[in-house]
Amino acid sequence: MKQRTITAILALIVFIPFIIIGGFAFELFVYLLATIALFELVRMRKIGGYMVPPILAVLLLWILLLRDSLFLLTDFSKFEWVTIIILLLLAYTVLVKNKFTFDHAGFILLATFYVGIGFYYLIETRDGSGIVGLKNIFYAFLIVWSTDTGAYLFGRAFGKRKLWPTISPNKTIEGALGGIVLAIVISVIFHLITPFPHSLLAVILVTIIASIFGQIGDLVESALKRIYGVKDSGKILPGHGGILDRFDSLLFVIPLLHIIQFF
Repeated sequence: MKQRTITAILALIVFIPFIIIGGFAFELFVYLLATIALFELVRMRKIGGYMVPPILAVLLLWILLLRDSLFLLTDFSKFEWVTIIILLLLAYTVLVKNKFTFDHAGFILLATFYVGIGFYYLIETRDGSGIVGLKNIFYAFLIVWSTDTGAYLFGRAFGKRKLWPTISPNKTIEGALGGIVLAIVISVIFHLITPFPHSLLAVILVTIIASIFGQIGDLVESALKRIYGVKDSGKILPGHGGILDRFDSLLFVIPLLHIIQFF
């Protein structure tokens, strides 16, 4: 517990200044986090011995993270660049005589989109160095953190019925509901201090949906780790695991808030 606390404090000391500064510095930091998360997934699947697929995966990831407006300066659209990378990755399965298989290529593509879309919307949420982007990104983080905290506290105090024992044995229905309740409380306080251009009822409803999606994101990563027989996605954060372990919920919450046009 002591190690987890120290790591969490150090991570916040590093991460929060980038959020506050925003702009290009924040985008570069997100590129770094996303790249590490992608390599954690590739390592989890144990796709080794080949240099080309990881390089193509990183190129695809960086293309996904680029702002759409930047592609106006090139002859190709983002979709066309993505298509080129996909075709090269599939062609590589032939060049190595199917030792790197279609299944491997499929995993890398889905993993890259899974990580890339979530972190792309993280960059979009911060939106340069404006105060609105700062407020939005803190709201998203508060939903995730309060949901995790509430689920842990309520689960320990009242947890009896397992939520999904085959995927995550320690999670309970009571904990999941407690996470939603605490997320609502925190979001209401946040809205009262720094109001959104939405009604209080809308903020509560969005928080409920986002809290549920965050817990689904956590379960998705838990399922991946169980399938591939690993405890944590990585070891970069002692006591917390890898980057994907810390951002799994956010990768679901952030795109959702954009899709429903809350931000």
